[in-house]
Amino acid sequence: MRKGKRLLDLTDPGRELLEIVERILLDANNIKNLVEQYSKRDEGQLTVIATHTQARYALPKVITEFKKAFPKVHLKLHQAGPNEIVSMLLSGDADIGVATEALADVNKLDSFPYYSWHHAVIVPAGHPLEQVQPLTLQALADYPIVTYHEGLTGRAKIDQSFAKAGLAPDIVMSALDADVIKTYVELGMGIGIIASMAFNPAKDTDLRLLKCEYLFDANTTYIALRRGHYLRSFAYRFIELCSAKLDEATIRAGLVPP
Repeated sequence: MRKGKRLLDLTDPGRELLEIVERILLDANNIKNLVEQYSKRDEGQLTVIATHTQARYALPKVITEFKKAFPKVHLKLHQAGPNEIVSMLLSGDADIGVATEALADVNKLDSFPYYSWHHAVIVPAGHPLEQVQPLTLQALADYPIVTYHEGLTGRAKIDQSFAKAGLAPDIVMSALDADVIKTYVELGMGIGIIASMAFNPAKDTDLRLLKCEYLFDANTTYIALRRGHYLRSFAYRFIELCSAKLDEATIRAGLVPP
């Protein structure tokens, strides 16, 4: 549909044609990948897109092992927010996506559970909350809080927990990643709520981690692929390095392991 020279929306035939064109482009790319699978078995390019938390804390060991096994594969790692990850997977600009939010809700993606994790509280050494046993949401709400930006790294689970308890926490700052949160907690801006795996006791020596799995619901990080996208064998190996349960047969069958 047009208004003057502007394209406002697709007509019904236009939408159907767009779906056909998308399938043609996907199949053309799949043919290219299939040819390269047998002509250059352990060579090529793999594009992985992940949120900062996953790229920083979950994937380094996987990527190190992958590069040892496939030195001739050019691995490109992009960091992005969940919505951009979905867009790049659907457009074919990325092969594998890793994130906690958004991926499991998209029809054109096949998503598989990677691992589950909890939030934890961080405070400066000597903070009064170190003495509070057990830690409660009410105790946390008595202090300014620094945590993740909306839509990232399980922030929704944090908000839901406080809402269920009838509390309105004073979130004085939100950030895209845990490193920024830790910096401002060290500066005394407030207490922090971060993904527990983002805390490194060897490096974060001025902070203390207060475990409180019972306060917030568990989060699940997913590995996602565009449905119908042909993956090279080394891509399946990358996923299996993430989780031994996600072998090639499981992924191809679209099964979700227990």
